[in-house]
Amino acid sequence: MSRFAVMTLTNAATQRVAEIVENASQQALGIRVGVKNGGCAGMEYTVDLATQDDPADDRVTAGDHTVFVDPKAVLFLLGTQMDYEVTKLRSGFVFNNPNQTSACGCGESVTLVPAQKMPEEA
Repeated sequence: MSRFAVMTLTNAATQRVAEIVENASQQALGIRVGVKNGGCAGMEYTVDLATQDDPADDRVTAGDHTVFVDPKAVLFLLGTQMDYEVTKLRSGFVFNNPNQTSACGCGESVTLVPAQKMPEEA
């Protein structure tokens, strides 16, 4: 059985992951992405340095590095494209998520619904 990637990364996101891992002050295996309750819209994306391997994490290849996906976030992140954006006012990862139904005005939190289970093929 083949395994699909929970998320995809743009070239800009892949490059930024490499920069983060290669310039980390401690040994890093990659970055860990998840979601947590918070903010005015209900949920926030989390991005942290991954310094330990958790066998429960899903893994997405980012060039020579790895993006670890928290298993509690998988249903909220299925089909998401992770990008990295630099503007005059901010820089950071951007999540183009089909499971996002709304976002707060400040852009710091989102409303997410779990991905719908695909119907079984007959």
